[in-house]
Amino acid sequence: MAGISAPTTDISTETGFDLAEHWIGGGWTASAGRETDEVINPADGSVLGAIPRGTAADAEAGLAAAAAALPGWSSAPRADRVRAVQSWLRLIEADADFLGALISREVGTPARASRNVQVGLALDIARSAVAAFAAMELEEQRGNSVVRYVPAGVVAAITPWNVPMLLALQKIVPALLVGCTVVLKPSELTPLHAVRLARLAQRSELPAGVLNIVFGDGAGVGSALAASPTADLISFTGSVRAGKLVAAAAAANLSRVHLELGGKSASLVLDDADLEQAVAASIDQAMFNSGQACLQWSRLVVPRRLLPAAEELVSSIVAGYVVGDPADGGTDLGPLITSEAKARVTRAVELGEQQGARRLIGDRPAAEGQFFPPTVFTDVTETMALAQEEIFGPVVSLMPHDGDDDAVRIANSTRYGLHGAVWSGSDERAGAVARRVRTGQLEINGGPFNPAAPFGGFKNSGIGRECGLDGLASFCEVQALQYPVAGGRSVRSKAEG
Repeated sequence: MAGISAPTTDISTETGFDLAEHWIGGGWTASAGRETDEVINPADGSVLGAIPRGTAADAEAGLAAAAAALPGWSSAPRADRVRAVQSWLRLIEADADFLGALISREVGTPARASRNVQVGLALDIARSAVAAFAAMELEEQRGNSVVRYVPAGVVAAITPWNVPMLLALQKIVPALLVGCTVVLKPSELTPLHAVRLARLAQRSELPAGVLNIVFGDGAGVGSALAASPTADLISFTGSVRAGKLVAAAAAANLSRVHLELGGKSASLVLDDADLEQAVAASIDQAMFNSGQACLQWSRLVVPRRLLPAAEELVSSIVAGYVVGDPADGGTDLGPLITSEAKARVTRAVELGEQQGARRLIGDRPAAEGQFFPPTVFTDVTETMALAQEEIFGPVVSLMPHDGDDDAVRIANSTRYGLHGAVWSGSDERAGAVARRVRTGQLEINGGPFNPAAPFGGFKNSGIGRECGLDGLASFCEVQALQYPVAGGRSVRSKAEG
């Protein structure tokens, strides 16, 4: 790989995104395979760059480098690990404008949202992990035992295309802080942010082999990482289908897994809520990234008597959204990631109409391009696919409920349990309803996302938690040292601590 240029905020001047190498062991290493994958801008079909289509041999090379670096990194003083991670994060922060523009190009997220969420929130999550680690006790006395939180080992982090850098940092930073080493496999659809992260890592204080990045698809690299006995923990975010494959592959070695999978989250509006506020916030959340988010509130559940008023509000709100070029500051929704994604969302919409749901708003998508208009259905019942299946597009189902018990029943009626919201004129009432919903995280009356709180799902939405102290602990094994008891008191070596 040629020399690393200084950070720039102008993506149009960047020409270093045609790769034949992976970032392994602190250097750029030629891929074992000869094939490459083009990275396509979903807004206009232009080619942004190319990455190697890695192989199982590349995956094993990355894991071997991580394993070799593990003893030194895991035994380094925690202050040294924090300093090295922070040196990398400072470079990322300085490069935030470029990264925002880059991710907007490769994902299709409107530029404003890309800078604020794809990059801004990603950095907030990373900083929160550093703060949580400062407060984390890695050893504690329990009777005559010392309970230790020790690094899980080599982590294989497999991330999706939709919020790629956010999910990468959400895995990498806590893993590195507690002393794990990491092999990241970004999605082959949106890998360019990871190229940039590797170049910034090269300029940081991170030791060689602590962070490795292997490019490729799920079949060639993802499956090899999940099945390798060298990977002590596989942290995967993606679809339920792929998550089951990862879990099955890891089971052969009894490797630990984190799975953050799909969702069919509900926003529950109670009869004393501010209907306009609840509907506006719910639709806005559901349309982020053109609905391509696992925590999307794709079911808006309102009191039956308020359904006509909710329909009017939804129609007015959605009519104001602008679909178009992500680079345009006035754009609210960009394209879907691929033509296959557009076809999948189209099929879901057609099936909804066939099953009797009424399209409240949303034109037919144009034949050309990957843009899809924001679409809302009403008269949706629990048995319809619109109410049960994750669509991963700008599609919301408006559903009526007949009181708090019915709203909770509807919320719990899917196989998913990742996110959600409850709206009421009383935080106490909303909280009481939220406690009955089987989902990993809920917003109460618009409470903001807290990166210090654990994130993850119930049921088919996954296994394990990321973010906050729980996220740090999830990258640890727990060890207990049993000391002898003399005179009724525990005896512990003063050399330990």
